[in-house]
Amino acid sequence: MKSAVEQLSTYKSVHLNPKNINTHFIGVPAIIWALMVWLNLIELPLILGDSGLSVTLAMPIFIGILIYYFMLHIKLAIGQVVFMLPTFYFAYYVSQMENAGWIALIVFVIAWIFQFVGHHYEKAKPAFVDDLNQLLIGPFFMMAEVFFMLGKLKTLEEEITPLAIEKRRAFEAKK
Repeated sequence: MKSAVEQLSTYKSVHLNPKNINTHFIGVPAIIWALMVWLNLIELPLILGDSGLSVTLAMPIFIGILIYYFMLHIKLAIGQVVFMLPTFYFAYYVSQMENAGWIALIVFVIAWIFQFVGHHYEKAKPAFVDDLNQLLIGPFFMMAEVFFMLGKLKTLEEEITPLAIEKRRAFEAKK
């Protein structure tokens, strides 16, 4: 498994422009929310006697993603938990509404438009084009950016930024 520094620097290499990062502060959470709505529409029955309990597909998927984040970096993972719990609750609430899937689709499309507008400013393709794992790193990166803006995890920021710039220069030299 690649380290948090390696993965964050790869993601940051195509997210150096502040306008791009700002569009991602809208797009990434909205995409996560829309995915949570869709995944909450799929119930998985639990067989526990006559209890009739069920979980949604969102629950095990996002628990698995959070475990992955904890393996990468504990403080950023705790930040993700703080973000994901209310997001999950709101997505679950909306998933109970009529037309929830359509609402999520509209949000999802608009969110991706924000993402691609950001990459227009960046003049670089999204990170997931070369590595699908970067789709999982996007939310993790956004949490890192929140920490950096708050003046936290300076050592991590000082590690990933020069690597990101180096990776970006190497990519542009190949063009």
